[in-house]
Amino acid sequence: MNPFTKNLQIRTRRHFMQNCGVGLGAMALNSLKGSGAVQADEVPNPVAAKSPLFAGKAKRVIYLHCAGSPPHLDLFDYKPELVKRNDEPCPDEYYEGKRFAFTSGRPLLLGTPQKFRQHGDSGHWMSEALPKLAEVADDLTIVKSMNTEQFNHAPAQLLLYTGSPRSGRPSMGAWTAYGLGSENKNLPGFVVLISGGVSPSGGADTWGSAFLPSVYQGVQCRSKGDPVLYVSNPKGIDRKMRRISLDALRDLNQLQGEELGDAETQTRIAQYELAFRMQVSVPGVMDISQETQHTLEEYGAMPGESSFANNCLLARRLAESGVRFIQLFDWGWDFHGTTAAMGIRGGLRTRCKPMDQAVAALIKDLKARGMYDETLVVWGGEFGRTPFREGRTAKSNVLGRDHFPDCFTMFMAGGGMKPGLSYGSSDELGFTVAENKVHIHDLQATILHCLGMDHERLTHRFQGRDYRLTDVHGNVVHDLLS
Repeated sequence: MNPFTKNLQIRTRRHFMQNCGVGLGAMALNSLKGSGAVQADEVPNPVAAKSPLFAGKAKRVIYLHCAGSPPHLDLFDYKPELVKRNDEPCPDEYYEGKRFAFTSGRPLLLGTPQKFRQHGDSGHWMSEALPKLAEVADDLTIVKSMNTEQFNHAPAQLLLYTGSPRSGRPSMGAWTAYGLGSENKNLPGFVVLISGGVSPSGGADTWGSAFLPSVYQGVQCRSKGDPVLYVSNPKGIDRKMRRISLDALRDLNQLQGEELGDAETQTRIAQYELAFRMQVSVPGVMDISQETQHTLEEYGAMPGESSFANNCLLARRLAESGVRFIQLFDWGWDFHGTTAAMGIRGGLRTRCKPMDQAVAALIKDLKARGMYDETLVVWGGEFGRTPFREGRTAKSNVLGRDHFPDCFTMFMAGGGMKPGLSYGSSDELGFTVAENKVHIHDLQATILHCLGMDHERLTHRFQGRDYRLTDVHGNVVHDLLS
């Protein structure tokens, strides 16, 4: 159907009286303003800061995603009984009738080769692969009873970030920007940083806006080269000429918006204006060479390079500048054991080293700058890893684990979390949640609650129904909150 014809069809008498310039509400508003016209250069800002429903403990989120999913049984969830029964055949009830990505038949149990000990006053059990995070153990809220239904990367990541294993739903960061806007009019409310050389399996949908206005989607920034693709002026175009061009585009878009009534037209205008402002603000925010040598060394960051450490430091700078949701993806955590680098002995320790240093430094840095209590840090993968050997590597000297959705571990820190808490548990072999199951939808509801939003009331109407991040599921896990 022609969009103009479609637009006319929805223009009812009620719509006309409510929304047109001569509607009773509009006339009253214009009389208060003293003018019935909106100036051509007044561009509404859809990502302007908004007040939360209630006073949340967190103002922003830094979400650290280890794409591929780290082996939680070798990092946080210590299972002495599993170590004791290493190489025994897996009990029937744990594998019969279940599907695994790369394992069939009866697998062998796999106890961790990593050494564990307790740390801090909290007594968190942590692997020797995480010496730096062990130093901030008492700041961590570790959830050992996470649960999802998805055991392949893309649908599991989509479920985690959009509430659905299929494409077409807005991401958690987009919902946050939609609900709260940005604290800095010159920066987007939602920024994405990628390391590891590979985008997440769920693709750009994991930071997309779907049916929300596209101004709320994540803006991907880079730690090397231009911070944002195409943010620089083309050759031969200076800033003054760019301003003139944008003014002309704005006028054309406003004419189209008046004709078709498409809300996305206003989004387009706002995005052009934000991009213009970002030309000035983004390069400074993204320049980590402004940091002290001590700070760079604490993170393990190197200006001009692309790395997870650089991105953690950039996340702090973006949070400090008013960005609401900063999402870091770090590819390379799919520990099947198909290569030595993907084995849970030395390969895991090598992979953990830069992550461990950077995340611990981020937590310490946020505390030193007085940002910790208002910044929620979330760390984890899209699912867990099996308590048995991955089928393809069953006879290999390299140890690996398959995908596992039934029980896994994540941690959070700052922003309203109860520090030093170990919440939930798995059974003695790590196959099932033994107590306090936390589903992905519960995690989503809890994150939004920390930001002062009710996951049941943060909705958007689309195709005749109200949608939300948690769909029809999810409960806030109040036991995690301080």
